[in-house]
Amino acid sequence: MFALSAAVDAEFAEVLSRPKFARAIPLARRDGLLRILRDAAIWFDPTVRVTDCRDAKDDKYLELALTAGAEIIVSSDEDLLVLNPWRGVRILNPTDYLAFV
Repeated sequence: MFALSAAVDAEFAEVLSRPKFARAIPLARRDGLLRILRDAAIWFDPTVRVTDCRDAKDDKYLELALTAGAEIIVSSDEDLLVLNPWRGVRILNPTDYLAFV
């Protein structure tokens, strides 16, 4: 399952609009990727606020995980990875996740 919230979706869209992605990936392809992710996602509206991450901007991922009942968060973000495990949720980088599944 791929969970998504409005806050996480907004960050995905913002990241894809950054110059390094804009130079490498045409706008139509970036828009297509977002459309695929949005269509495939199960949407959640987190109501529990979390302040456990040392980077407050990443708390939205923890909030989504709690609301969605996630077992694993896949991320390369060190601010999230250092929390592993967090409230029973494993936080794995992509390489470790692929080795796990």
